[in-house]
Amino acid sequence: MKLWRCTVCGFIHKGDEPPVECPQCSSNGKNFVEKTDPEKLRYDGKKFDILLINASTHKAHNTSVVADLAETALREKGASYRRYNLNELDIQHCWCCYSMRDSACTYPCRNQLDDMPALHEMLLDCKAVIVASPINWNNMPARLKDFLDRLTCIQNVCLLGKPSMTTGKTLGILVNGHEDGALKTAMDIFVYFQQMGYVLAPYGFAYRTHGAEHNAEEDNDFFKKDKRLKKEVTGVINNVIATMNQDLEKKLKEKITCISE
Repeated sequence: MKLWRCTVCGFIHKGDEPPVECPQCSSNGKNFVEKTDPEKLRYDGKKFDILLINASTHKAHNTSVVADLAETALREKGASYRRYNLNELDIQHCWCCYSMRDSACTYPCRNQLDDMPALHEMLLDCKAVIVASPINWNNMPARLKDFLDRLTCIQNVCLLGKPSMTTGKTLGILVNGHEDGALKTAMDIFVYFQQMGYVLAPYGFAYRTHGAEHNAEEDNDFFKKDKRLKKEVTGVINNVIATMNQDLEKKLKEKITCISE
C-alpha cells in the first residue's frame, strides 16, 4: 500500500495507484505524487541556458500544456533547460527583511530553509527565464507571487550599491486561462523581472484564453488541440533563444544604470 499526496491541496490517498480525482480539491490524478520524505532542492552546478517555470497550482493541467509546448520547442532548438513546477516545491513567503532596513535584504537570501536558495543559484547561473502562468482573478497565482517576492534579495543588491547580477538576462512570458486577465497577468510578472534588469525578448509574450462562455472543464482539451497556441509558444521560444544568443549580459555590463524601486 502506497501513500499519494495531492500537490494542490495536500490530501493523502492510500492505494497502489493515485485516485482518478482528488476527493478534496477535484484535481486530476496527475497532480498526485508518491509521498516520501522531502528532500531539499539543491543546484548541482551543471550549466544550462533556460529556467522554465510552470507557475500553476495544478502541475498537470492547462498551464502544463503550455509548459509542455515550450519544452518541445526548446528541445527542437537544442537549448539546454530545466523545468520546475512550483507546486512541487517548498517556497515560503518572503520575510520582507528590507522593511526593517535596506541592508537586511541581500544575497544570499536569509531564508535558507526551503527550496528557493537553489532556484536563486540557477536563476543567476542561467541566461534566460521563461514563466508559464495561469490567470487567477486577473492576476498571477499566489505560488508565483511568492516565488517572485523571494527574488527581492537579488533585486536589492544594486540598491545597496553593488553590481546587478541579472542585468541583460532574457525573459519570456506565457499565459493561459479560462477568460480575461492575460495581459495584466503578463505585465505584473514582467515588472518583477524588469526591476532586475531582465530584457523581455521581442515578441516574447504570448497568451491564450478559452472564453467565459465555455465550461472550464472544456479548457484543457481546447488548449491541447489549439494550433494557434502551439505556433505562438514556439515563436516565443524562438525569440527568447535568439535574444539570449545576443549575449546582452556581456554587452550591457557596466553600461546600464540600475534604476529600481
